[in-house]
Amino acid sequence: MEPFLVETLLRWGHFLAGITWIGLLYYFNFIQVPFLGKVTPETKAEAFQHLVPNALWWFRWGALATWLFGASLLLNQGRFGSAFALQGENAVIGMGAWLGTIMLFNVWGIIWPNQKKVLGLKEASADEKKQSARMALLASRTNTLLSIPMLFFMASSEHASSLF
Repeated sequence: MEPFLVETLLRWGHFLAGITWIGLLYYFNFIQVPFLGKVTPETKAEAFQHLVPNALWWFRWGALATWLFGASLLLNQGRFGSAFALQGENAVIGMGAWLGTIMLFNVWGIIWPNQKKVLGLKEASADEKKQSARMALLASRTNTLLSIPMLFFMASSEHASSLF
């Protein structure tokens, strides 16, 4: 396959998966959480049965696909090692990559394990569900805040090497 075509497919895969992931992150934090705090218990129960599991599926797999496409893009460009080591002109994209990696670990290591308890996919007491909901919310809010500098570093990577 032509190098330009590979580069284009990886870049677009990263871009589209990232829109899915970050779009859902913002949806959860700015729309769903406030909405579920105001609805009836019946509406909340329906959302947790039908809407939330589906949205979380797209959220976590969008996160993984975004990271895999991004890592593949850096590998294809021969910049993976220097980006993650924050070396030279690849330090800017490396900062974005590190923030994205931390966010990925938050999704799979904190948000999803706790959401399984909240959704009843994993057995948990009422107190554990409450604590898990809080942990998932805090990790999600952390990712929302981290997404701002992550997007800055990724969007600026070609033009901001003088930052480092």
